[in-house]
Amino acid sequence: MKEILSGNEAIARGAFEAGVKVASAYPGTPSTEILENIVNYKEIDSSWAPNEKVALEVAIGASFGGGRSIACMKHVGVNVAADPLFTFSYTGVGGGFVLVVADDPEMHSSQNEQDSRNYARFAKVPMLEPADSQECKDFTRLAFELSEQFDTPVMLRSCTRISHGKSIVALAEPVTGLPTPKLVKNPTKLVMLPGNAKIRHPFVEERLVKLAEHGTTASFNRMEMCDTEVGIITAGVSYQYVREVLPTASVLKLGMVYPLPMALIREFAAKVKTLYVVEELDPFIEEQVKAAGIAVIGKEIISRCGELTPGRLRKAFGLPDGTQTTVEKLPGRPPNMCPGCPHRGVFYSLNQLKAYVTGDIGCYTLGFMPPLNAMDTCVCMGASISTASGIVRVLDPEEKKKVVAVIGDSTFLHTGVNSLMEMAYNQSPATVVILDNRITAMTGRQDNPASGWTLSDGQTNAVDLVQLCTALGIRHIQVVDPLDLDQTRKALQEEMNRPEPSVIITNRPCVLVKREGVFQKGLVLSVDQDHCTGCKACLKLGCPAIEWQPAPDGKKGKAFIDPLLCTGCDVCRQLCKFNAIGRAQ
Repeated sequence: MKEILSGNEAIARGAFEAGVKVASAYPGTPSTEILENIVNYKEIDSSWAPNEKVALEVAIGASFGGGRSIACMKHVGVNVAADPLFTFSYTGVGGGFVLVVADDPEMHSSQNEQDSRNYARFAKVPMLEPADSQECKDFTRLAFELSEQFDTPVMLRSCTRISHGKSIVALAEPVTGLPTPKLVKNPTKLVMLPGNAKIRHPFVEERLVKLAEHGTTASFNRMEMCDTEVGIITAGVSYQYVREVLPTASVLKLGMVYPLPMALIREFAAKVKTLYVVEELDPFIEEQVKAAGIAVIGKEIISRCGELTPGRLRKAFGLPDGTQTTVEKLPGRPPNMCPGCPHRGVFYSLNQLKAYVTGDIGCYTLGFMPPLNAMDTCVCMGASISTASGIVRVLDPEEKKKVVAVIGDSTFLHTGVNSLMEMAYNQSPATVVILDNRITAMTGRQDNPASGWTLSDGQTNAVDLVQLCTALGIRHIQVVDPLDLDQTRKALQEEMNRPEPSVIITNRPCVLVKREGVFQKGLVLSVDQDHCTGCKACLKLGCPAIEWQPAPDGKKGKAFIDPLLCTGCDVCRQLCKFNAIGRAQ
């Protein structure tokens, strides 16, 4: 049977066909949908973890227990999971293990463009890179076989275009005859004290040599010989662009991008006149080929920055663009918080108070955008609190009062807890606002340990954020309704003036939360045109439901609230000094 699947759906199917027992992940675009599809296979124990490090360790544990397991994350998540990954390379596996990482060239939804292939080389583990949805499924199955054959964790690298693009996939039945998981004591292999690690390191190095030799003859690395004037080494989605733009070129398509099959590369190089490497982001393959003494052209013509596209590849090879478009240039559509978003009132208040806001990763990062203009730093998950704790240590008493960290509930539980513990421990006088919207909103409204629900939609314990912050040593905690501007502003003023750590927790859910009974829509608002003076105060919220309508006679325009977008949050009504906003009739 065949189906049209996205890359993420195909990876999930591959995990099912490979007989995976346990799957764990933290949501992050473009990898999120892998676990959201794996959960549909009831044979697999699937769960969200608080962060990527924990997700990897859960999957490692399942592997040590003899079951096949998979962990999934986006590229920056590997930074969080790197600590166990590097040592797992030394211990090797029990049941087969695959780490799926989805890179995000062009940074469609990420804060950097890091190339995860470098992690495979750094951790000394093999990495496969599929070029379409069929290979996503097939390579996932293959990765488990390689993992058990060579006693190694295996990385599978996707990217935004592969993860979200769709193509035809031939399905197969799940494998049978896998060993039954059981406890096997082997502390010499699995306890990485220095003495044991010294024994395992040579094994890791020998394993790479064997994997490279295997890649020389394996079918996932193949030569496609055409015109020998031009030879191109490529992998993943770049292969698709090469085949589209340079259909007559000879191609060495790599399915395993680390370790490289250098003997096969030498053989291919000898058959072509001019050799190129076409790859996204870093010159990962190119540098290794050049280090082997093989002449090759790569980043001389292809940028290290941004996503590779057919158009950019044509330009690199001096070919005409070939694309035609009659579509007029569309107006810009910058990202914005949803109508009724509970974060909007908080950022409006922070702007009014002229706070210095250390931000974090989530929907609320949009607080940086105009007209709210209320975010001054953003580094990575959980960094808002740590950054605030450091900033106040170099400021005078009055400047310290301006520093406020903002962080979402899911991000707080991801890596913010340790940061708040540090702040409380060292008594850094900064204010932390935990924007608790009851969900992991930015990546598609996935549940987290504070929501009270699991990936499989089962009800579970919900972390009590007030009790948690209290246990960490925070003595001053306020819970506020972020849709009440007076209450929010008062709480912010009180805590910003407090010369010790304090926390404010907002208590309104995301307007798009999918679980029934969590978000309660209010009555739609409207603008009384007779009372509206055109002062534009309501526009300072940046709410998509509020439009500006110029007057037909050329005089001052007035505000209008789109009843189809308004959620009745009531924040704009609180800003209007002329009582022009009220409940719609």
